Amino acid sequence: MVLTNVKLAASFFLLAFFLSTPCAAGIFDDLLMPGPVIQAHAKFERKCESCHAKLDRNEQNKLCTDCHDHTDIAKDVAAGQGFHGKNPAVKGERCSHCHSDHEGREAQVVLFNPEAFRHDFTDFELVDKHQDVECAGCHRKEKKYADTPKLCIDCHKDDDPHLGRLGEKCQDCHKESGWEKNAFDHDRDTKYKLDGKHVEVGCKLCHAGERYKKTPKICVACHLINDGHRGRYGKECEKCHTTEDWKKSKFDHSKDTKFKLSGRHKETACDTCHKGHLFDDKLEVACVSCHKLDDEHKGKNGRACQKCHDSRKWGNVRFSHGKDTKFALKGRHKGLACETCHKESTATANPKPDCIECHRDDDVHKEQEGLQCEKCHNESGWGERVFFDHDLSRFPLIGQHSAVTCEECHLSSAYQDTEVRCYACHGEEDAHEEALGRDCHDCHNPNGWDFWSFKHDEQTDFSLEGKHDGLICSACHTGPLKEGEKLGKTCIACHYLDDRHRGEFGRRCERCHVSSSFTEVTYLR
Repeated sequence: MVLTNVKLAASFFLLAFFLSTPCAAGIFDDLLMPGPVIQAHAKFERKCESCHAKLDRNEQNKLCTDCHDHTDIAKDVAAGQGFHGKNPAVKGERCSHCHSDHEGREAQVVLFNPEAFRHDFTDFELVDKHQDVECAGCHRKEKKYADTPKLCIDCHKDDDPHLGRLGEKCQDCHKESGWEKNAFDHDRDTKYKLDGKHVEVGCKLCHAGERYKKTPKICVACHLINDGHRGRYGKECEKCHTTEDWKKSKFDHSKDTKFKLSGRHKETACDTCHKGHLFDDKLEVACVSCHKLDDEHKGKNGRACQKCHDSRKWGNVRFSHGKDTKFALKGRHKGLACETCHKESTATANPKPDCIECHRDDDVHKEQEGLQCEKCHNESGWGERVFFDHDLSRFPLIGQHSAVTCEECHLSSAYQDTEVRCYACHGEEDAHEEALGRDCHDCHNPNGWDFWSFKHDEQTDFSLEGKHDGLICSACHTGPLKEGEKLGKTCIACHYLDDRHRGEFGRRCERCHVSSSFTEVTYLR
């Protein structure tokens, strides 16, 4: 038994030694080979170890992928992509399951049936229009199927109506259901939203010559020829117009500017006021800036036309002198033209509401009655219902003076020039011929000349006593007295002709004589 085992071991040893020689290995490979390999593998036919792992069949796939690494099969399988990565029939199987060799030089190691091939196991699933395309339409004979490009532009470059100016990502806009059906959304995919009439416009009307980059977005870039304003209103068309219709303007002058259009202004064409550039030439909003030539006041009433006039019509004057000023127009003032009082510009000078400011030249009193004409006169007329209380003046009218007409005393309207002394009016009626002076009022009163009262003892410093009592005035007051002159109070002043002493006893008669009689002598030391 032991000898048998030894012989058997020796036999295996000899066999192993024999097989280890190159010559013996080649002969052994030939004996074990199932058949000739395909023509592509012919150079490896006697090198079994290039494709077969000894004693480990699971390693055989690695030998295949290592040799065919240029096809990226191993990467596709690991990543789950491509035909070998997506096909569930391939997953976990050995390469030889599909690609069997040793069936002769002309054998087909790639089992490919175009009719039965499932394109959805590739990275390019056939959908819509692509399902109707023949394989040869995309796969050229000179290229491997795996090398067929997947981008739309690779196949459809000649069909690109945009001439490549929209880039190579056709799928961003178009779908496989047809070129006409595209997923491009101008509002979403660009910075220019299409609305109004723009929705109906063909692409080429804006993108002439298939130019898409740096397409201008301002209206005037496309619609310059439609600009009825000929550029005078600037390039910001969208401030007034909309994409719905050129004739429909969204511009609201009343809201979008500081000048509200009302009345006749609503009907006025833009060019009537905006004669220059709309934005560069700013218009003044003052009425006079446009209507200076229409100003009948020649600028005398200032520049604030709106205080009196409105935009409906110049003749519609809304100014109320009574409400808008401190001087209500009444009486004769009502019918006067503005320029009668406003001789200068109201913007620089407004007449004061005092009568004298306008009627200084009409003042017949020469300002003697003061500057407040309204105390006596009113707007109805200078002579209408004149109010004057003479009793409040320095010369109250009492007695017979109250019945006298003004003209009897006031020979002119310069009333202050009229004398208030009685003698100025009644000098010719002076029965005393000025012997008692000109202060008539000392004795007489306005009730009449005969109604007089004078008390010599009280009103003078010379009491009438003795022979003096009862004398008529002219007995002493024999001649006219000058203004401010008074009769002497000494005896000699009146009785120097009666002095029998001819002045020998001096001028003081009262030392000896008394007023009761010259003959009655009282000697006084």
